[in-house]
Amino acid sequence: MLERSPRQDRAWRDFARQFASPDLRTSILLLLPSMILIAFVIAYPMVQGLWYSFTNGSLLKAGKFVGFSNYVKLLGEPSFWHALRFSLIFAVANIIGCYSLGLGLALILQREFPGRGLFRVLFLLPWIVPSLVAVVSWRWLMNDEHALFNQVVTFFGGDPVYFLSNSNWAVVMVILIKIWRSFPFMLLSLLAALQTIDRTLYEAAEIDGATSWQSFWHVTLPAIKGISVVLCLLMTIWTVNDFDTPWLLNQGGPANATENLVVLAYRYTFARNDVGMGATVSFVTLGILLMIFVAVLRLQKEKR
Repeated sequence: MLERSPRQDRAWRDFARQFASPDLRTSILLLLPSMILIAFVIAYPMVQGLWYSFTNGSLLKAGKFVGFSNYVKLLGEPSFWHALRFSLIFAVANIIGCYSLGLGLALILQREFPGRGLFRVLFLLPWIVPSLVAVVSWRWLMNDEHALFNQVVTFFGGDPVYFLSNSNWAVVMVILIKIWRSFPFMLLSLLAALQTIDRTLYEAAEIDGATSWQSFWHVTLPAIKGISVVLCLLMTIWTVNDFDTPWLLNQGGPANATENLVVLAYRYTFARNDVGMGATVSFVTLGILLMIFVAVLRLQKEKR
């Protein structure tokens, strides 16, 4: 048996002393109800879902253990690769659109002008409106040739555009609606971050002869870099897991053009009655998100 060094002995004694302290016992007792609730609400369903991904069960009967067969089968499904490709396009386009629009509006709303408070409230409305109301309203605006958008197009002499029956247009509209729904969160967070920047930094840059663009590039962006990374990670998770927008708009159509991984998992579980494959898609999605999360954080750590 290996002998512990004096330093290790001191560390163990300090750990035992802290573990036996009344403050720690009180903290554990206070946290225990929340930990039990989290275990039942999050941990247990995740473990059960992971078990389902290794079975061939359905909604009506429990399945048998099939190992990694569902994962191997999923990798050979063209629908999975199509859903993965659309999910990545959906996430990247939404992050770029939300961040650009949110940061631009945050820089404008940071300045003093008449009606600034009113505009701040109005820009938050897309985030406040329930997703069902928002997406269905957009669908009503472009559903067919008699919808409002097409009435405007035909009024100016153009031909009707079938937004929901054309694959390319459907992808574009799903992305635009998601940006419209998500940018207020980015706007609000970046506006709060901009207000924490020390004004003397801009004064020093102005004294040194920096232009507005140089101040933005060398003062503003570095100051909000940390919150920007967190916001982009959160937006990636929310976009990849977004079920409401593609499903309520066109149920992942036409021809599965707007079917992301979450919609694919729903189809496997409830349309094809294959709980095992639905759970497999869900955990593959979770694995992809974890890899992105770890890679971004590691990159940030290396840069620091």
